[in-house]
Amino acid sequence: MGHSAFLRARRPEHKQQRREAILAAARELALESGVRNVSLNSVAATVCLAKSNVVRYFGTREEIYLELAAEEWRDWADAVVGRLGADETPDGVVDALAETLLDRRLFCDLLSQMSTSLEHNVSVPAVGVFKRGVLGVVDEIAARIAEVYPALSMGEAAEVVAAAAMFAGVLYPISNPPPPLVELYSREPELAVACPPFLPTLKRFLMVAVTGLPTLR
Repeated sequence: MGHSAFLRARRPEHKQQRREAILAAARELALESGVRNVSLNSVAATVCLAKSNVVRYFGTREEIYLELAAEEWRDWADAVVGRLGADETPDGVVDALAETLLDRRLFCDLLSQMSTSLEHNVSVPAVGVFKRGVLGVVDEIAARIAEVYPALSMGEAAEVVAAAAMFAGVLYPISNPPPPLVELYSREPELAVACPPFLPTLKRFLMVAVTGLPTLR
């Protein structure tokens, strides 16, 4: 009886360990080959589970990556808030947002896949939890920006945070082209203008947002 009680008590812990193993495998595979190239079968094989067992923990491949994206949003928020000083300039705000995105390759990859892939084939409860979490994180970063750079209102700061994520999601795949485009740009350098560098381009767009939004009041 004591042994059975022990097994029952540990079952939630085992489930959590398995969820974490699935998330870790999906993260590693995405870093190796890109989010778009990871299948549910490859995640299952990495953790030595049948695909049907993985689906017990996450309904779909996309739900695995939504959870990873939620973790990445949280991690990014902590990094941005940690970078911001007590009295910031526009450059300081832009640097805090852009340079922390540059450091987060998986986050940018997830952002690039979000609207076109990862928010499809998911349950309403799963995407609802994700969206509420993201909006909470955006508000948290925006509150800190508005505090240290009062030229932006809370609403404007939230727009800047959202713009940073949107720009990063668009710029990341463009500035990290696939092999055929890499070869094309090396052969015809005049075409490389179609491949803008990630960080300076992101900073330029964000500076426009940070300095321009207050003029639209």
